[in-house]
Amino acid sequence: MESPTLADWVGDVESFSSHQWQHKPAVFTPETLASPFDLDELDAAFDSGLLRTPYLEMVRSNKVTVPTEAYTTSRVVNGATHHGFADRAKVVGLLRAGATLLLRHVDQWHRPTADLVARLSGELDRRVEAFFFVTPADGQGLAIHRNDADVFALQVAGRKTWYVHGAPTTADWSLGELPDDEDSPQLLRGVPKPGNVLYIPRGFAHRAVGEAGLSAHPSLTIRDICLRDLTAALRQCLTEDLDIPARPLGEAAITDACATLLSHARAKLDTIAPHDLRHSARAAQTQTRQPGGEAPPPETFTATARNWSSDTPGAKRTGLASVVRAWHRLRGTRRGTA
Repeated sequence: MESPTLADWVGDVESFSSHQWQHKPAVFTPETLASPFDLDELDAAFDSGLLRTPYLEMVRSNKVTVPTEAYTTSRVVNGATHHGFADRAKVVGLLRAGATLLLRHVDQWHRPTADLVARLSGELDRRVEAFFFVTPADGQGLAIHRNDADVFALQVAGRKTWYVHGAPTTADWSLGELPDDEDSPQLLRGVPKPGNVLYIPRGFAHRAVGEAGLSAHPSLTIRDICLRDLTAALRQCLTEDLDIPARPLGEAAITDACATLLSHARAKLDTIAPHDLRHSARAAQTQTRQPGGEAPPPETFTATARNWSSDTPGAKRTGLASVVRAWHRLRGTRRGTA
């Protein structure tokens, strides 16, 4: 199945870009939009036996940390004990007690979600990450907070009441939880139904409380560039094509390297426009490749087995006859040294 496009999420993309994008929150009702990850896929992830920390976490909004051993178990593999494997019974018990289940970076381990993230990242020219929240009625996973990302939340089960407040008033705003007496104006109070999409612009304060049933939604975060990204991009631009030894020997060589570096940076700086720096930062953030330089898709094991040939290095056939010959050689060697 082909991954949904941005239009599948918000309808008229031009209208969304003009009126909502990074301006105000909104709830959309797509005609047909299926999440690549839902409660069935969550069960499949637990059934696989491979889901573990740090990809899952249990959280509460009352600033009480849920210890990992409360929702994970240990296993002995090859004689060594390994911790952090998801324990479904423990997770369900904590959900019943009001905690929220948070799955991190679902795009890193769930292929359909990775395809969706890649498609939206290409459309938006920004890095996209996928999370998944499961919250019981009256439960609240996170206190009111601000994210350094635009957020799309697709309700797939149950209901949640969302409270979205205003944007930061200054450019030096902080991420994370806000004081309980947050007084920025409330812009949206909504209870999305399964199939509805909630959009929250970057930096807008928000919180959500379980309304009915076991609420579940994938959350797509769209990261934008910040000062750190611009600084890294500027450093990359200023040092492109720089020919200086990595480890100059002696004070004279170090002084020469300083002079060359400064001269090179000054010359480069005159050629860099603001849009060049922005493009460089975005390209680094999304790991964009230049046209024609796209890497081929990784070879699957099925294709590798199908195309395997006897002249492949390390692929010599080791049938019964070769095993017998090796055994006779070994026995002969032992007799000769006895």
